[in-house]
Parts: sequence; structure tokens; C-alpha cells
Amino acid sequence: MSLSKVRSWTFALAMMLLAACIGCARYQFGNRTLYPAHIQTVYVPIFESDSYRRYLGERLTEAVIKQIELKTPYQVVDTPTADSILSGRITSETKRILVESPTDEPRQFEVDFVVQVSWLDRNGQLLQQQGLLNLPDVLLQIESSATAVPEVGQSVTTAQQAAIDALAVEIVSLMEAPW
Repeated sequence: MSLSKVRSWTFALAMMLLAACIGCARYQFGNRTLYPAHIQTVYVPIFESDSYRRYLGERLTEAVIKQIELKTPYQVVDTPTADSILSGRITSETKRILVESPTDEPRQFEVDFVVQVSWLDRNGQLLQQQGLLNLPDVLLQIESSATAVPEVGQSVTTAQQAAIDALAVEIVSLMEAPW
């Protein structure tokens, strides 16, 4: 092989490597690619609750924080000066009996939550994507329900926690960036 052929092959190989590096320069992998890159920290104030049942807002806040720490690259901080603020309100909480025994005791019941959520950046701009939904202002409404069967040891609290955990997963999934 002549020296000019070796140089041309070396040059061609170098150009292919350079093109590959430039083409992949913006390629990212991992869960960081699923979320907006300009957000690093999230402040989650305690979710408000319109329910008469105690501590539902606190339980939902705790579940949301756990999901953020588990599934996102964000750091949850305790200051409103974070890059973003995720807030919400439990607007409705209902319990209804699905199946009754002949003596009017509940055999199966359902709890249902409706939560309004907003995720704003430091400047008050909406961050979550609402897609095709036409909702007022910056609120997004999410609903979750769970059932319980008292005869197998489940209680209202068990059903509430299942619904709260499902709500937390749904709320954190709203934080993903659109494709």
C-alpha cells in the first residue's frame, strides 16, 4: 500500500469518527432525558386538602416527594427559591360502598380522590404539559381511586394509601418532558 492510500484511509477514518462524535454530541441516556434539563431543584409545599379527613395532604405530599426522589433526577428542597414549585390541593375525597352484606355491613368499598396540581418554574411559568386538555389557568386535575375489602383486613386507610400512591405516580409522570 502506498503512503498516499494510507493517508487517505487515515483521513477517511478520522472524518468518520469526527462525524460520529458530532452527530452523537447531543445524545443523552438515562432518566435525565425524560425531564426538563433546566430544572435541578423542586420545592413541594404540603398539599392542601378540602377534605375533613386529617393528614391527607401531608400523606400525599410525602408520597409525591418519595416518587420525585425515586424516579426523577431532581433534588427536593425545602425552600420556595428552588428552580420549580410543585403544589396541589385535594379538592374531593369520597368513600362509597360497592358491596353490602345482608346486614348492611360494607363488604367492599371505594375511596376516590380528585387533586388539582400545578408545576411552575421560578418565574411562575407553567412547566407541565397539558397536551390536548383545555384547563383554566395553571391547574391540572387528576383523579385516582382504590378499593378495599374489610373482610380480608383492609381498611379505609389502606384504600386511601393505595389511591395516594397512584396519585403520586401520576403527578410525577406529569413532570416528564414531551417527546
